[in-house]
Amino acid sequence: MPQTRARHLITSAIPYINGIKHLGNLVGSQLPADLFARYQRARGNEVMFVCATDEHGTPAELAAAKAGKPVDVFCADMHAVQADIARRFGLSFDHFGRSSSPQNHRLTQHFAGKLAENGLIAEVSERQVYSNADGRFLPDRYIEGTCPNCGYDRARGDQCENCTKQLDPTDLIDPRSAISGSTDLEIRETRHLYLRQSALKDRLAEWIDSKADWPILTTSIARKWLNDGEGLQDRGITRDLDWGVPVRKGDQPWPGMEGKVFYVWFDAPIEYIAATKELTDSRGEPDAAWLRWWRLDQGAGDVTYTQFMGKDNVPFHTLSFPATIMGSGEPWKLVDYIKSFNYLNYDGGQFSTSQGRGVFQDQALEVLPADYWRWWLLSHAPEGSDAEFTWENFQASVNKDLADVLGNFVSRITKFCRSKFGETVPAGGAWSAAERALIDQLTTRIRAYESHMEAMEVRKSAGELRAIWVLGNEYLQSAAPWSTVKTDPEAAAMQVRLGLNLIRLYAVLSQPFIPFAADAMLAAMRTDDRRWPDDVEAALTALEPGHAFDVPEVLFAKITDESRADWQQRFQGVRG
Repeated sequence: MPQTRARHLITSAIPYINGIKHLGNLVGSQLPADLFARYQRARGNEVMFVCATDEHGTPAELAAAKAGKPVDVFCADMHAVQADIARRFGLSFDHFGRSSSPQNHRLTQHFAGKLAENGLIAEVSERQVYSNADGRFLPDRYIEGTCPNCGYDRARGDQCENCTKQLDPTDLIDPRSAISGSTDLEIRETRHLYLRQSALKDRLAEWIDSKADWPILTTSIARKWLNDGEGLQDRGITRDLDWGVPVRKGDQPWPGMEGKVFYVWFDAPIEYIAATKELTDSRGEPDAAWLRWWRLDQGAGDVTYTQFMGKDNVPFHTLSFPATIMGSGEPWKLVDYIKSFNYLNYDGGQFSTSQGRGVFQDQALEVLPADYWRWWLLSHAPEGSDAEFTWENFQASVNKDLADVLGNFVSRITKFCRSKFGETVPAGGAWSAAERALIDQLTTRIRAYESHMEAMEVRKSAGELRAIWVLGNEYLQSAAPWSTVKTDPEAAAMQVRLGLNLIRLYAVLSQPFIPFAADAMLAAMRTDDRRWPDDVEAALTALEPGHAFDVPEVLFAKITDESRADWQQRFQGVRG
């Protein structure tokens, strides 16, 4: 019987549209999600890996105004920029969608309609600031003024960035519109829709309690929101904005909600579903093609759904989005596992998008190829606690792991073979006890690597992979074919043949972490044999005698002290 392929639905938190993200954003969601997706594909499983840009809400409008562009044009431009950076980092999304898509509009309106049918939407009257000069209600973040607590004169209506005090717009001294600067503001009555999350509290708590295998980071944040203070609060899901998903009850108008849009945090997670539909629509496939991933009554019963995100996104994915799905009363697929990450800090402080502090993704790719960053970020992933990027650590890790261990192995064995046997895999010789011992050690390590990858233990997976590379170096050092060839050319040929096969093996195993280097190694070996080493002994005979290969360019160049000092200086200040 052929083995049935497991099906993995994988999503990473969708990045906000208002700018290029820093490395902390990358390692907190998209990069480990890509690692897992690449690994599952390599094991022969069926994967649907989707992400998107999160395009609605106040910051998108403000960023567009600052850029002097209409918001729809700004979002289209920034989506293209983010998609290009993702591609250059090797992020293997099946689709990188947009939360402003027609598919997300329709699905968001559909969910809202179902929630209303089930009595889970409340209409609430609120008093909100209206700007006569702008002719619109102002969300809290659109109002600036002087903080009553610390006197900072650019505090926002939701929080003072200087002293971090939570504020209401009415707390501000001399409030003004962040759009026009006008002080012609008044308080007016407006109505909004609220998702009655509190009505689903017990069901959500029971669901979270059933997830005993989830990271403590994930469940502890969820329980805090469920139980602290007054417990889980109902949440506003509409805003008085121009840009967003218009409020509709399914495909019907919603009386009293004209001119309003759904709040970005309501529509953004629904984009995971919509992105899958965007993909299948683009291929001209029927709805069954995306429903089989998302609807339990349409074939999604055998899907394992894993989400990746930074800890700041956990409340929305453990509570708000599940409340939307549960509350719809329809058989949508709920997440099976949420892998959350702590923060990556930068050189003694924090990465800061607003202050331009740290390394941003586009800048990183100007400095070094993607695999250098992928390896360091994943091998230092902030799983158990916050992690810190320092240039010294980055230099040491790249030079030691990538250049000295992996790169050096590939260079030594290919150059030696070329000099003594030519550029084909040499024939002759038979394995001895040393080779059998290596196969046993590799098998143990590879099974451990698989186990850590299945469990999404990112740092442990990187540690095992590095240990697998080290085994090859230790074997080469011990076998010393450059000495053996003088007395026993047949044995040296066997040792070299094994070494060349190790390069192919390393490429296959390393591809989830360093895909570009893996491709270069396979190209050098003139093979596209990416079969996973279920049988290590068979994997080490895949390249047969007579098979031609090339000596590759330097796989990983060392980082010099001069370069490190230069980059350290360059990235300490404010991005322009």
